[in-house]
Amino acid sequence: MSLLTVLHYPDPRLHKVAKPVAVVDDRVRKIVADMAETMYDAPGVGLAATQVDIHERIIVIDVSEEQNQLMVFINPELVWASAEKKAWREGCLSVPEFYDEVERPDQIQVKALDVNGKPFEIKADGLLSVCLQHEMDHLLGKVFVEYLSFLKRNRISLKMKKRAKELVGQR
Repeated sequence: MSLLTVLHYPDPRLHKVAKPVAVVDDRVRKIVADMAETMYDAPGVGLAATQVDIHERIIVIDVSEEQNQLMVFINPELVWASAEKKAWREGCLSVPEFYDEVERPDQIQVKALDVNGKPFEIKADGLLSVCLQHEMDHLLGKVFVEYLSFLKRNRISLKMKKRAKELVGQR
């Protein structure tokens, strides 16, 4: 396993739409293992392949307190979403240190393939629901800051660009 580099907003590669995984094989399982290691190291509760410049429909999530219940979603599809919405304070490994309220459906149902290519469905609410929707957005090329006002989004973009320049200057 190895750590992958997480892309930072406003990197244009974060806006690429991910392609479906054709076959779940050892190559895909290696991507999953590397993504999980990267997510745990960050630390985070979810990571989409798009965030590590792999444009395939793969998500890893672990919302457990102990960070020992890895969930893998390959080719996830939203089957159902509740009409009831709830706002959660979201953050993102691609937008470090920025958090804001995003309103999303409170409950969802998703179908996907597991790490062995076996289909499954899951109903989710709470943090798992939010995390799944957040990561599925990444696969569509959407970052959570795009739910915010133009002013907030622009401010975050400018700060992230400034931070990137400072990091390059330190090297």
